[in-house]
Amino acid sequence: MTREELEHAIRAACNVTNDPEVWVFGSQSLLGEHSNAPEALRQSIEVDMAPKNYPDRVDLIDGALGEYSLFHRTHGFYVHGISTESAILPEGWGKRAIPISGHGTEPSMGWCIEGHDLAASKLVASRERDYRFVRTLIVEGLVDTNVLLQRLQTLSIELEKREKLSQWIRSNTV
Repeated sequence: MTREELEHAIRAACNVTNDPEVWVFGSQSLLGEHSNAPEALRQSIEVDMAPKNYPDRVDLIDGALGEYSLFHRTHGFYVHGISTESAILPEGWGKRAIPISGHGTEPSMGWCIEGHDLAASKLVASRERDYRFVRTLIVEGLVDTNVLLQRLQTLSIELEKREKLSQWIRSNTV
């Protein structure tokens, strides 16, 4: 996915939900902070979004822009509607979200999860592809492991899991 495609997805999701703002989750939210992120981090053809002001309209996104939709077939990527409660994110994530607005999103705005918050959330998911994604973020210097360790401390997860993830971060520090 490219930054331009993300902007198109933001505009489309806002149009479908009649909400001028959306939250952008998942790996492609990285494009808010790093519009030229390495290709290895932009492999997904899916972007997760939730209406910011009308969360009850999240299902409209999947219906119009989701996998196998006309939008997907036309543009080669799709938008997955998710609720903000479905992601485990560090405390204060909304205040750190990166705004995307401008020509490609007009008249809408997307709020992308900040890189360290994204990495912490990916680690909580604990899928192999998420570990690879976070490892690439670290190697490419897109996240600071000290900040990531701090964000991990604010997650609502069990202490044992937090300690395991902290060890993983320390062992992957470059």
